[in-house]
Amino acid sequence: MSEFVYVVFETHSLTEDNESGIATGWDPGRLSPAGREQARLLGERRRNDGLAAIFTSDLQRALETVSIAFRDTNVPLFHDWRLRECNYGDMNGTGTAAEPSDRARHIHDRYPGGESWAEAIDRVLSFIPDLSRWNGQRVLIIGHASTRWALDHFVQGTAIDQMVAAPFDWKPGWRYEIRINAHHATPGAQ
Repeated sequence: MSEFVYVVFETHSLTEDNESGIATGWDPGRLSPAGREQARLLGERRRNDGLAAIFTSDLQRALETVSIAFRDTNVPLFHDWRLRECNYGDMNGTGTAAEPSDRARHIHDRYPGGESWAEAIDRVLSFIPDLSRWNGQRVLIIGHASTRWALDHFVQGTAIDQMVAAPFDWKPGWRYEIRINAHHATPGAQ
């Protein structure tokens, strides 16, 4: 019998780089004052969601977000490098990599010294089978654009080129259902 893992996805909170139009990529990033307030509100919004686990990228801005949002919780917390943003390589920390037109050029072609969006999404997708341990439970994932796009691609079948070429519209969370069959995950209804 198959069940679902109920995934709530949230992006890391607003960073100083975000406010300056910089694509941080694999650079650490630091939350801005507005971002620290967003993180606090994220904690209020998700604290009573019945979370069985929280997963976060290991990049500093995601770690800072979860630290503020869930500093007083007993929910198990896991840091996973596979949930990182796309590695823009030589363009980490520049404004150019944040432009949708530049992202579209790197769907399959790697950023110099980095990875392509398709590779970043595949990296995040390699994390999905690990969720089978949380069958029938609700988990929170805090990550980046690549994390959300991997979930959209996996669950909804959204084409990578469609997601990467569009602006990333923030909202307070996305919800996904991932079907767990025996020992692997398959797309479920959202």
